[in-house]
Amino acid sequence: MIQEIKDHITLIAEFTADNPQAVEDFRIKYLGKKGWVNKYFGAFKNVPSEDKKLFGQAINELKAAATDKVQELKEKLEAKTSQKKVYGDLTRPSEPIALGARHPVSIVKNQIIDIFSRIGFNVSVGPEVEDDWHNFTALNLPEHHPARDMQDTFYIQTAPDMLLRTHTSSVQVRYMEQHKPPIRTISPGRVYRNEAISARSHCFFHQVEGLYIDRGVSFADLKQTLQFFTSALFGKSKIRLRPSYFPFTEPSAEVDVYWGLESETDYRMTKGTGWLEIMGCGMVDPNVLLNCNIDPKQYSGFAFGMGIDRIALLLHQISDIRLLSENDIRFLEQFKSAL
Repeated sequence: MIQEIKDHITLIAEFTADNPQAVEDFRIKYLGKKGWVNKYFGAFKNVPSEDKKLFGQAINELKAAATDKVQELKEKLEAKTSQKKVYGDLTRPSEPIALGARHPVSIVKNQIIDIFSRIGFNVSVGPEVEDDWHNFTALNLPEHHPARDMQDTFYIQTAPDMLLRTHTSSVQVRYMEQHKPPIRTISPGRVYRNEAISARSHCFFHQVEGLYIDRGVSFADLKQTLQFFTSALFGKSKIRLRPSYFPFTEPSAEVDVYWGLESETDYRMTKGTGWLEIMGCGMVDPNVLLNCNIDPKQYSGFAFGMGIDRIALLLHQISDIRLLSENDIRFLEQFKSAL
């Protein structure tokens, strides 16, 4: 009878099942109330005394083998069922993925890039840690020039000639040094100025500056370019240019767009005038062209610059510029439906 039990142990080791019912039938066959294990335990009293020890060991081995096999088969079937639930039907709809939100500054920057790309402007970038030459001197602001006081600068303490750029005009200088006219480029990026942080100003913000240099470029070309831009971005084509001063352009102008006075918000934004200042511009000063190895007798050009953050505040009716840099998820999720 001990040999019979060992034969059962061999059969158990070889047994496999591919469905839960077969596993359950196997369990009942060996471990059920009328199963083989209980039958052999019932026959234990009829075994000769000298064989009881070996017979008892054989029964325990049979019970352990059957129990282990049942557990093994159940685990395999559960793993297979779980995998089938996850990967079985490849035609099923996917799990919903939460829609991300693009930052309002990125939204406006991408819109500006898209608008100017339609009229042939490419995108140029440069370092945020800049040297004095590219940030000031090449742009017609030599050392001790009073116009430097217009931009309160962060200087690098360990390198006196290095600073955090105050405008992306430094990128235009680098671009002119590396490319020959015709040049048509815009330079978006982050800039830094040592200003008090408030609802309307920050110590870092984003600018995009444009540059066009070719033979025979005139102020009329500048005005037409800005007219196209304001119509595309704001949906408003009426602009005006007011005389102003920038060290690197001559003549220079501030650009206003007619926002209108159709609502209380319009009155508040434009201080009751209907006009809203959006950027500065002008014809590139001949000295700047010379500093960049471009002959001002053959070439002329215009430049313009605007704050991306300021335009984002206008377009999305954001009241506090600090919201743009606080990474508040509740604020950012409002822009899920934007571009």
